[in-house]
Amino acid sequence: MDSRKLLVDTMSELMWERGYADTSPRDVRERSGVGQGSMYHHFPSKRDLALAALERNVGDLLPAVSELDGPGDPMARIEAYLMRTRDALKGCKVGRMTQDPQVREDPVLLAPVARAFAQVHVSWVRVLREAIAAGELRDDLDPERLAHTLMAVLQGGYVLAIAQQDPGPFDDARAGALDLLRAAAPPVLTTQQEELKP
Repeated sequence: MDSRKLLVDTMSELMWERGYADTSPRDVRERSGVGQGSMYHHFPSKRDLALAALERNVGDLLPAVSELDGPGDPMARIEAYLMRTRDALKGCKVGRMTQDPQVREDPVLLAPVARAFAQVHVSWVRVLREAIAAGELRDDLDPERLAHTLMAVLQGGYVLAIAQQDPGPFDDARAGALDLLRAAAPPVLTTQQEELKP
């Protein structure tokens, strides 16, 4: 592995574990084994390295989200994405950065985070519209609002799991989201009700 990639991968892991503010260039050098000269050759500052690491973390997130855009039944894709195996106690690589004050206050570092969530939102809206069109969800639901709700459930589930050091709240939150989606399915009419429809 070349030293640039090793530095980016190491910074990515450390930011996920500790955040940007609590990760020093020395931490990155010690874990990666890359020397100071090589580090500053590739990245003149910690911020430059952090930006590359954030872009990598976004790159890790988006392929998983593409499961929402795949072929097949929309509700099956939603369920598979919600219930996909995740390490709840580590949190979301991208979402955790919103809790770091130095990332929040730096528009350059915050931009990849905001862009990633915007892309995730688009995928959620698309699959929810498909589920509505397929008759799997009621047509009076707002896909934009529902997409934000489901994203908030996942991110909030991570926060609860980390706070309690227990993945249970995360698992409950996403199972609860599925329960709510199932409750939002259109009612199934009996043959007699169908016959009575005007």
